[in-house]
Amino acid sequence: MNSPDWLDRLHARAQQPPARPRQALRHGAIECGSIEVELARRIAAAGLPLRLEADACALIGAPNEALAALAQWIHAQGLGSAWRDELLAVTDAAGETHAVVERAAVRPLGIATFAVHLVGHTAGGSVWVQQRAFDKATDPGQWDTLMGGLSSASETTAQTLARETWEEAGLRLAQLDDLANIGRVTVRRPVSDGYMVEHIEMFEARLPDGLVPLNQDGEVARFDCVSVATLIERLAADEFTVEAALIHAHWLRRRALL
Repeated sequence: MNSPDWLDRLHARAQQPPARPRQALRHGAIECGSIEVELARRIAAAGLPLRLEADACALIGAPNEALAALAQWIHAQGLGSAWRDELLAVTDAAGETHAVVERAAVRPLGIATFAVHLVGHTAGGSVWVQQRAFDKATDPGQWDTLMGGLSSASETTAQTLARETWEEAGLRLAQLDDLANIGRVTVRRPVSDGYMVEHIEMFEARLPDGLVPLNQDGEVARFDCVSVATLIERLAADEFTVEAALIHAHWLRRRALL
């Protein structure tokens, strides 16, 4: 089956290089992120625990303390997203955790994040989607899967799935039918506050008739339940975030609907 033009564009948008030159961020031999060259120079000049090397930027001292200092400075300079008092895992290429860092600093530091997304559909074949709140730091007002959220350093994928499904959609997993993991995808792209590297676990579930999502945390503007044809039209029109479009396209292809 040939890919439609919008799907080819989508795959290209999901694997973009940084908008500006970046250097690897390392602690010892472990590469755990990346920093724009000019930002790295500013951080080092401020006397923070970061050493500029020929081909990388090296954290100095204990990684948790060094990353906490960088995160505080980034926040004070207004360079990250809103401070959340939420720690995310800092991992190596194999996914092993070596440290934690405040969520607000992960994009400036190019640290990989882990997320879960849920495609919610109905018995009649329609799909539930959400519009992101207009005050979101990334992709405000764009359309998304029924639920999508980041895993904190202390959570398992299952715990994130349950928490985010309640917070974003007001739904308990026990209310959903045919819940299943449908794969994993990684997105790499520039965002407003840095560079996104996100590993996403994708899930699907069927919402029983009469069950309607209701946002609990203020991060969703509204929900909509659309036909597959309408979903594809809106995907082609770039109304969805890159991540949500990629996940919906994956789901549609699994079901031979695209």
